Amino acid sequence: MLFRYSGYGGTAIKIFPGSAFALAQLSTEQQFAGVELIPAIPIFLPTVAEAPPVGRLAQVPFSATLSKSGGAIKQMFLDGQDLLGTGSTYLDCYCTPSGFYTPGSKSPTYKLLKGVDSTKTPWGGMVLSEVYAPTGQMLEQYWFLREGETGLHSFSRLAYYNKTTPFLRNLQEFRTLFRPSTPLWTDLITNEIQYAPLPSKNATAAQVVVQDATWYLGKTPNDPYVVQQSDYFTKYTFADTWRDHSVHDTYFGGPLHSDLVVDGIVYNYIVSNHHGDGTPNITDGFDRTFGPFFYYFNKGAPTASMADLRKDALKYYSPTWNTAFYDSIAQYVPNYVPSSGRATWKGKINLPKGAKKPIAVLAQNRVDFQDNAEDTKAYQYWADVDPKSGEVSIPSVKAGTYRLTVYAEGIFGQFTQDDIKIEAGKTRTTKAKWSEESAGTEIWRIGTPDKSSGEYKHGYEREPSKTLHPEQYRNYWAVHDFPNDFPEGVTFEVGKSKEVEDFNYVHWSVFGGYGNSIRTTPYWENVNNWTVLFDMKKKQFHKKDKATLTIQLAGAKTAAGNTDIYNASEPYSNLPYTVVVNGKELKPWIIP
Repeated sequence: MLFRYSGYGGTAIKIFPGSAFALAQLSTEQQFAGVELIPAIPIFLPTVAEAPPVGRLAQVPFSATLSKSGGAIKQMFLDGQDLLGTGSTYLDCYCTPSGFYTPGSKSPTYKLLKGVDSTKTPWGGMVLSEVYAPTGQMLEQYWFLREGETGLHSFSRLAYYNKTTPFLRNLQEFRTLFRPSTPLWTDLITNEIQYAPLPSKNATAAQVVVQDATWYLGKTPNDPYVVQQSDYFTKYTFADTWRDHSVHDTYFGGPLHSDLVVDGIVYNYIVSNHHGDGTPNITDGFDRTFGPFFYYFNKGAPTASMADLRKDALKYYSPTWNTAFYDSIAQYVPNYVPSSGRATWKGKINLPKGAKKPIAVLAQNRVDFQDNAEDTKAYQYWADVDPKSGEVSIPSVKAGTYRLTVYAEGIFGQFTQDDIKIEAGKTRTTKAKWSEESAGTEIWRIGTPDKSSGEYKHGYEREPSKTLHPEQYRNYWAVHDFPNDFPEGVTFEVGKSKEVEDFNYVHWSVFGGYGNSIRTTPYWENVNNWTVLFDMKKKQFHKKDKATLTIQLAGAKTAAGNTDIYNASEPYSNLPYTVVVNGKELKPWIIP
């Protein structure tokens, strides 16, 4: 999040509010790093045997068994080690008129597949297909194993053909879950800096609910999770943005999409409206296959760290990994585009001075990539741009027409170019010069334009009281008590105050009350009216008659919640953001 004040006038600037994920375990004899969920162009499975109640995919040392009674993988073994216990791996969605639905529970059909790919490697597969009778929606889940690999490949499909009811609803959630129920798994990993042990049984037995999916664990102060991570446990602590996940081509929302990753369950959130992200509408003709995804399982010596095992999993973190296998099974997976329908895009971007962590995004043409769910056929890709050379390359891009977006930390605005045409089998190179947006001579700046508010108090600042020193914004929000931090409200003096101490990471309209177990009564005084003080020299405004104040928001939450649908009972779904400069109120910005 960033504030900037410039002279001369200029343009308005948008802002928008990155990681592999794993669930790991430690045992006395060996370590199984678990479940790197890698949506790649993946791999997997050999012999297929079928018993009356189940379908089974097996390739020593890995096997998976599908329960026909419920449509879920009910057994997984790696070298004889039970990975699921009484748990399961399955597809579900929030996609029917009544809400959540898990395919496989009504009248599913099953198909077993097997073959040999172009590399002469055997594989096997299982397909679950079910039509949700009340609406005619078809849901399908595909699982594949490939000889020599210790992982499970999958695809998920939703199709809707109904001219009588051409608009059904939005696809609010679509996900697959690895949901084990065994003490094998002991630790959670979101990325290279966010990890922690799971709370112990003693801690969860004494836990107190404080908010949706959030528990207070302070009654067991010696629990390893409490000592290392937090007095609170919530799935939101281990959420992340998609930027550092290199392959999400069939997802939506681009690298800024934020979602749940792991909390004892490993989530593959294919679609969701979490954090206000956009979702596609299910209309007549909707037919999309998401994936491939790859659940990878590995193990190491007792001395191996979770970081070591995660590094091993990242070897498969590439969109070109197992292309030959995916091409071989494409005929069995509707809508999957093989390599013959893809190409490589390359870019050479002349970056603005000071650009840090630049990234290039290819997504829906003529639309901001965060809104690319508007086109249910659109794909998305991104890759880091070399900050020195400006070079970037994205392989395996589906043929089509895209918008190119480039943005970077420390640079105002972003570069966009529409009508980037990708032709199958042909490398497309784009050369561009990106100039930072400017409203004139900059007078002062608070914060960093990086599409986050992490530079402010309780943002990316590490927590000193816990041994893992997690980023403070990941903690239960009520812990950062605004009235105690800023009893007189926020007053920031440019040139003297410090962002990390004197400017809060969230601009509250009210603090306390709903969802706050610590301050249960709403507190209004000195909360929403923030003051920025600055001085100017006479020469800075001599013969000047116009100045531009730019405020970038990393994100905004109104009464509309995650839906952005008008509700007359929620008068603050369209929220006015008011700015007063030297006593003059500017035209409010209405945040929808």
